[in-house]
Amino acid sequence: MRPQNASNLGSAARVVKNFGLRRLSIVEPGVFPDEDSGRLAVGADDVLASIQRFGTLAEAVAEYPVVVTTSSLRGRSRARFLELGELPGFLAEAGAGTRVAFVFGPERSGLTEDELERASASLRLPTAPDFPTMNLSHAVAVVLAVAIAFAPGESGTERVGDALASAGEVEAAVDHWDQALEAIDFYDTGHRGRSLRDWRRLIAARPLTRQEVAMMRGVANRILVTLRRRARGAKGESPSS
Repeated sequence: MRPQNASNLGSAARVVKNFGLRRLSIVEPGVFPDEDSGRLAVGADDVLASIQRFGTLAEAVAEYPVVVTTSSLRGRSRARFLELGELPGFLAEAGAGTRVAFVFGPERSGLTEDELERASASLRLPTAPDFPTMNLSHAVAVVLAVAIAFAPGESGTERVGDALASAGEVEAAVDHWDQALEAIDFYDTGHRGRSLRDWRRLIAARPLTRQEVAMMRGVANRILVTLRRRARGAKGESPSS
């Protein structure tokens, strides 16, 4: 998210390739690769050259069923917190073969509250309290080392016939519920933004299956349809009009 030092792009690209991965994305605004980036990539020029850029975090992680943010500071988010040692169990819980997006914040400020709330879980790196912020590429290396070394293999949990919903599908469900909550005047207290963040956190607190997301959207849709029918009835219109 919004990297501030171009040199970190090269270092991060090298780390990504070190662990057998190929996809590295940047959420705008962010710096572009430069001469220092190329020098630090050292053999990972292909990863550096194929960096994908997105306008928002929602767009960047839309196709991933599991989104893990990283933070050195506990308490900035009410999302499910994981210690680094808990990451392997969390990945096993998600199931073997499940695609996971790891999200890293800007070097100086870290992720915002809204960005942290969009995660399935927030991973806390065990840094010293008096010096908590890691270099971006170092944080990437630590997380990928644990994730790859202990990722569930063929013997891990399989979700046959129970496919997980992507972050994009979950976000669509949040938008659908936002419409339903607006229709029933849930936001009459004037705290729509905060309420919606809490609702998003509740939904994203664990990986959801597509069937579960469909059920949630079905309820939201029923609320909207029922209210429209009642409004028509109050106006004396026929239900089919």
